[in-house]
Amino acid sequence: MVVNRKRKVSRYRGSNTNGGGSSKKRRGSGSRGGFGRAGTGKRAGQKKAGLKDFRLGRAKGFLPRRGAVKSKGINVGEFTSKTIATFVESGAAVKEGAVYVIDLSKLGCHKLLGTGTTDLKLKIIAEKVSAEAEEKVKAAGGEVVREQSAGHSGSKDAAKEEA
Repeated sequence: MVVNRKRKVSRYRGSNTNGGGSSKKRRGSGSRGGFGRAGTGKRAGQKKAGLKDFRLGRAKGFLPRRGAVKSKGINVGEFTSKTIATFVESGAAVKEGAVYVIDLSKLGCHKLLGTGTTDLKLKIIAEKVSAEAEEKVKAAGGEVVREQSAGHSGSKDAAKEEA
């Protein structure tokens, strides 16, 4: 049997990783300052930046959900004859003569947005309406009715008129 007497080290001359694959694989923890919270000891300059009370970046306590209200919007362009037919079938819209009356709160939306166009005569009842959306609905021969939701006490303008 022939024995290969050449040392392995000489085979790896000129190779960056010496048979270890990617350079990231055999890199020790020294290149990143140790494992975990290493280096957070007594010597100056060894503390990990941003660690307070060893919480590893987690915030204290919790955030209440009561302040987070997501407002969902719908674009004017979504009101095509096909979609309005499905709204009428589901009871979210009603046809009164040539006008379709759509209550956005029944669709789960709070705001009418102005992207797209519509050719249908619509009467849209919404909490919030963008100026562009109102223009486009009126241009098609419809109207927009602003309705206050039960959760709001009223707008600033309404409060001034009452006073």
